[in-house]
Amino acid sequence: MLQIRLHGRGGQGVVTAAEMLTLAAFYEGHFAQAFPSFGSERTGAPVVAYARIDNKEIRTHEPISNPDVVIIQDKTLLGAVDVFAGLSPNGFVIINSKDEPSKVVPEIVAKLPVGHVFTVPATDFAMQKIGKPLPGAPMLSSLAAVTDILKLESVQKAFQSRYPGKIGDANAETAALAYNFIKGE
Repeated sequence: MLQIRLHGRGGQGVVTAAEMLTLAAFYEGHFAQAFPSFGSERTGAPVVAYARIDNKEIRTHEPISNPDVVIIQDKTLLGAVDVFAGLSPNGFVIINSKDEPSKVVPEIVAKLPVGHVFTVPATDFAMQKIGKPLPGAPMLSSLAAVTDILKLESVQKAFQSRYPGKIGDANAETAALAYNFIKGE
């Protein structure tokens, strides 16, 4: 089972990203679940969402305290919330940032295996194609590129089915930009 914890701020689409992640997993025949955890329900407040993906039925429903992957949609949370709590020693980290991982989280880069910490300018990609700072699609396609648990096309299809038309297509384009960025294409 792959356990994913997503961190962001209210209004960034963290909960939606977790839902889209499970939808993409369903398209590929996986079992999946997503659920949020709210503190204060206001724009800008820290938000955590959880997702699990497995090839068999998922029976557990508690919050994820030992994630295999941590996705950070807002790097300002790095000093405010312990986003790395319980991270697996072989876990993966994906951070929405223009800067290299060694500049953003040098202590985590040193702690995890080589090639397990990534940064992607997801907000920049979203602004280019969507015109709003909604990094969900690029962050999920980065997860697909890093773990190979999902295909890019499944992430794109999830957003296009939830948001038919221009919005879904724009999200699919941001997903492709981030996927290719991570893959070095």
